[in-house]
Amino acid sequence: MTKLAVTLPYFDFFPGLKSELAAKYPGARFVRPGPMLQGEALIDFVKGCDTAVIGLNRFTEDVCNALPDLKVVSLCSAGVDHIDPAVLRKHGIRMWWVPGINRISVSELAVCYMVFALRRLQLFSSVLARGEWKGPIGFGGDLRGRTVGVHGVGHIGKEVVKLLQPYGVRILACDRVDFSDFYRQFDNVEKVDAETLWARSDVLTIHLSKNATTIGMYSDEVLAKLKPGMILVNCARGGMVDEAALAARLNSGAIAGAAFDVFNIEPANGNPLLRLPNFFGSPHIGATTLESWEAMLRSGVHGIEHAYEPEPGVYPFD
Repeated sequence: MTKLAVTLPYFDFFPGLKSELAAKYPGARFVRPGPMLQGEALIDFVKGCDTAVIGLNRFTEDVCNALPDLKVVSLCSAGVDHIDPAVLRKHGIRMWWVPGINRISVSELAVCYMVFALRRLQLFSSVLARGEWKGPIGFGGDLRGRTVGVHGVGHIGKEVVKLLQPYGVRILACDRVDFSDFYRQFDNVEKVDAETLWARSDVLTIHLSKNATTIGMYSDEVLAKLKPGMILVNCARGGMVDEAALAARLNSGAIAGAAFDVFNIEPANGNPLLRLPNFFGSPHIGATTLESWEAMLRSGVHGIEHAYEPEPGVYPFD
C-alpha cells in the first residue's frame, strides 16, 4: 500500500479533491498551513512514506539520504528549478511534473501587466491614494500598434502570442527551439534572435525556464541593449534579471516601466524596486488562480502512479 505524504497545504482549498485523495490512499498525511517544510522539518514529516506530493519543497542530498523509503515525488509546481535530478536518480527516486499546466493564468497576467505598465497605473493609482488628484496628471500609452517581444515561446509564451492577436501588435518571437510551424499560424509573428529582440521590442515579456543558461541572462550589459523607453515584464522566474541594474535604468528613464511577478529573493518584502513609481510588483501570483491550482493538484495526484526517472541535462533540467 502506498504511504503518502502531502507537503503542501493547498488541498485544503479543494476539499472534494482532498477527500478523493484520502479515500484512495488511507492514512495519507496532509501538512497543516504554516511555513513551507524544508530540511529537518521536511524529513520529519515525510519519514516512513514512499511517496510525496510536493510543492516547492527541496529534496536535497541530505533530505533524500534521510528518507530511504521515499521512491516518488510528484510535483504540483509550475517549475522544477527547486529539484536536482541527479540527487533523485542517485537515491532511486522517480518524479512527476507537467510543463505549462498554468499557462492560461500566467499568460493572462503577462498581457495584463503589459497594459498595466504602459498605462502607468501604478503611478496614477498612488496619486489617487495620496489624495493628490487635482487635475491632469500625465499620459500612458496604448498596447495597440506596439512591437512586443516574447522571450521564450514554450507553453506560456505560445499562449501570450495567442492572447495578443486582438491587440494589433507586431510580435518578435525568440526561443532556442525553432517553433516556425507555430509562428506561421499568425501574420504578425517574426522569428528573431536575442539581439534583435532586445533592440526592437517596445514591450518585452520574459517566459524562459530558470536554468544554468538563463540565470542572470538579463545582466547590466543586456539591459543596456534594450530599446530606450521600453517596458519589461517578467512573470517567469526570479534570478534572470539584474535588479540593481534594472532599478538604475528605471530611475533614468532608459526603461520606461517594468512589471514583475517574480524576484531574485522571495518573499520580496522591502525590495528597493517596489519603491519606484514606474515599477509594479506582485508576490509571485502568476499561477494563483483556482483553475490553475486545481489543475496542478490534480496533476500531482496523477503523478503518484505515473512517475518517471528524471534525466539531468534533458528538459526541463537543461
